[in-house]
Amino acid sequence: MKDLDHMLRDIEREVELTSHFIGKDALDTRVMTAMEKVPRHEFLPEDLRYQAYENGPVPIGLGQTISQPYIVALMTDLLDSKPSDVILEIGTGSGYQAAVLAQLVRQVFTVEILERLAKDAGKRLKNLGYANITVRNGNGYDGWPEHAPFDGIIVTAAAPHVPPALIAQLRIGAKLVIPLGTPYGYQELVLMEKTAPDEMQSKTILGVRFVPLTGIHDKPEI
Repeated sequence: MKDLDHMLRDIEREVELTSHFIGKDALDTRVMTAMEKVPRHEFLPEDLRYQAYENGPVPIGLGQTISQPYIVALMTDLLDSKPSDVILEIGTGSGYQAAVLAQLVRQVFTVEILERLAKDAGKRLKNLGYANITVRNGNGYDGWPEHAPFDGIIVTAAAPHVPPALIAQLRIGAKLVIPLGTPYGYQELVLMEKTAPDEMQSKTILGVRFVPLTGIHDKPEI
């Protein structure tokens, strides 16, 4: 059974293997420290905790997964967040990605459409002492307008297009990280930056595989 140190080494090797795509040979040391601090096994079902520190996704129930550690670290790194930032996450899942972000920023607001997962994640995060994470059961496609604008947004499920509400709720100069593509088909991790009220610059990072963003409305990409 792999341990935390093995997981961190796997992430470093994966970064080296994909450096041509992601444009760097190493992730921010702050991100790697956050990955080291979060006990990933606490976010998995008990019967699957033996897989906690393997560099792969793991089922968490209701057709959802906890993402591959490398992808969690990469998406966190791409946000380029600061300690004073307020971040929105769409797709709480088990709460693992939010816990990693919470090590790096002032506040994380996270939305999960599946009520049971939202309740379980909220309880888990509270029990683990993550006081700067707020979980809400709701449709992530609509974001969380009450707390906008956000200093960064991270989406942990694949959408066919960028939800317009998320663009509207992003601060100018801030970044959005989202997997775009078809459900269970070809998807790309995309980094976007808001350069003006109605302008986004985007960059494709690499191919990924995420569960679909559910509750999404049929609206065009902005």
